Amino acid sequence: MSSNPDALLGPAEIRELAAALNVRPTKQRGQNFVIDANTVRRIVRTADVRPDDVVVEVGPGLGSLTLALLEVADRVTAVEIDDTLASALPATVAARMPTRADRFALVHSDAMQVTELPGPAPTALVANLPYNVAVPVLLHMLEHFPSIERTLVMVQAEVADRLAAAPGSKVYGVPSVKANWYAEVKRAGSIGRTVFWPAPNVDSGLVALTRRTEPLKTTADRREVFAVVDAAFAQRRKTLRAALAGWAGSAAAAEAALVAAGVSPQARGESLTVEEFARIAENKVDADGAGQDAHAPQAAAVRSDDTPRDEPGR
Repeated sequence: MSSNPDALLGPAEIRELAAALNVRPTKQRGQNFVIDANTVRRIVRTADVRPDDVVVEVGPGLGSLTLALLEVADRVTAVEIDDTLASALPATVAARMPTRADRFALVHSDAMQVTELPGPAPTALVANLPYNVAVPVLLHMLEHFPSIERTLVMVQAEVADRLAAAPGSKVYGVPSVKANWYAEVKRAGSIGRTVFWPAPNVDSGLVALTRRTEPLKTTADRREVFAVVDAAFAQRRKTLRAALAGWAGSAAAAEAALVAAGVSPQARGESLTVEEFARIAENKVDADGAGQDAHAPQAAAVRSDDTPRDEPGR
């Protein structure tokens, strides 16, 4: 393992790399690069990265966090969509951490399209996620890589609050419930604006997710449960009887499913746990009066209005 403090990137090195590559951070891709070595080491410590971990990193940018991860983890696989950044990162790793270069792999792709990775299955996800796609990317990775046991992501502070929110909170919503389907979620710290270049207009937060040791006990599948969640929060000011009418086929059918699940038809989505959403999904009755088909396709997307509008990141 490398313990050379000069291997990591500081403000001058980041700017030199960017200038050499003619890289200008773009808001479109949420590019705000971390320029502080202490911050990336803090992220690695908070993520509890271990010597036997296979870490996947999304949006490595110029490699600040990548190098800090390589100091500790057994292997690191980075997923980068940007052509210039993807082509430059292996050379940066080889130059600054040559003894660990064979432990690094790059996947040049959109993370939302990645369903397999080279090498051993990842055990941890650690990333400074581009804030404009943070929630969809996080959920995609948790869905497609069940071997990921521990996750630590840096996201916009507002998104961090939503992901870690508990039922009853004003910011509890679709991201909160869907993340909790996979894992125990908690806030794990805050990150100041000055450690980024360029400095973003919003604060950042760390979110830690620990994969459920056993899947949620339910006869409904993920798509069915997520469909209920989406419907409940699409009209979050309405009672669940009204909000779930379209999903169930009618307000009466929604009420029947809610009562059967032990949930008040007058409740609202923000008060329900993921387990309660699962029970509602289990008790949906189709037009013929039969129970929910366990494999019926349902929409499971994160609604666009669950992503804040001013979202620099990375």
